Amino acid sequence: MLSRRLPSTAVSFSWRRSRLPNLVPTQTVQMVQRSLESLSVCPNKVCMIAFCYSTSPQISADLTDSIPQPPSKQGPLQPGLYLVGTPIGNLEDITLRALRVLKSAHVILSEDTRHSGKLLRHYNIKTPLLSYHKFNETQREQTVLKRLKEGEIVALISDAGMPGISDPGTELAKQCVHENIPVIPIPGPSAFVAALSASGLSTDEFTFVGFLSKHAGSRRERLMVSANEATTQIFYVPPHKLREFLEEASSLFGVTRQCVIAREITKVHEEFWRGTLGEAEEVFSTRTPRGEITVLVERKENSPVETPSESQLEDELRDLISNGHSLSTAVKLVADGTSVRKKTIYSIALRKFGKQLGSESHEDPCKRQLE
Repeated sequence: MLSRRLPSTAVSFSWRRSRLPNLVPTQTVQMVQRSLESLSVCPNKVCMIAFCYSTSPQISADLTDSIPQPPSKQGPLQPGLYLVGTPIGNLEDITLRALRVLKSAHVILSEDTRHSGKLLRHYNIKTPLLSYHKFNETQREQTVLKRLKEGEIVALISDAGMPGISDPGTELAKQCVHENIPVIPIPGPSAFVAALSASGLSTDEFTFVGFLSKHAGSRRERLMVSANEATTQIFYVPPHKLREFLEEASSLFGVTRQCVIAREITKVHEEFWRGTLGEAEEVFSTRTPRGEITVLVERKENSPVETPSESQLEDELRDLISNGHSLSTAVKLVADGTSVRKKTIYSIALRKFGKQLGSESHEDPCKRQLE
């Protein structure tokens, strides 16, 4: 018998009998009932007893049933487009606010209704789903905008993570902004943020590139830009494209550049592989991983600028002049590629090559630009 005295004259027991048979064995229910019957309640005092027993299959439904109602000062959800972040693998990675929005919405726009249906069933959410993906978003746009203008609450989710980040949603959000329809973000998981936080690479500054182009030329141009940036570079790479990506990245970033390959983040087989691009190319040349992959490459370190010697400047000027460039053009090209002042390079050019280029005098246009 458990008795706790409190300064109150009320006696209250909360018994949710309808749920106990689903949560605890029959013997436990009978034991609890006998315990309650044997409790002695003193006058003007309260005897309270609490029991808690749960099993995993029932937790998700209980959680949505117990979602706290909004404070009175907040009121119900306002009409608008809600961009709701959803789990990227582990169904527990969802916020109470996200669950509340999904339960309250008139409709949920979903990238894949079959995939999203698993999430909704897990949390006992009955809101209807409407497919919305890159192949039909143009056709769906006007229908969705009409419903929003009529005052509906529309939630948009992707298969995983935040809508609009390498997923459908950007164009609809743009249209809503243009039409003065509220767009409300409901923050949630993001694969690249999770990967970056655990990568061990610099997080001060980073560039999220996402998926690269399918066209080899465009892909190489983007990688060339990334290779020279002084920020951590983050890419989404399909499993069957990883080998190709590592080959191209190694040739442009250099085989010694550090990288992190994050796979199946938040899932059972989560993996973080760390090493150089050269090592990664070798390891994954015979191994094709499965699942969602995020690749992070360390930033380019700014090495100290070395000032070229006078003889090096002379050699560069000589090569340019021998290839048909005028003295002034040669000076400009050399100056653009070095930290040495253009006036200094021009003086060297006049001293070494002025006589052989008799057509150019001290009144060269380059000199006039310097004055």
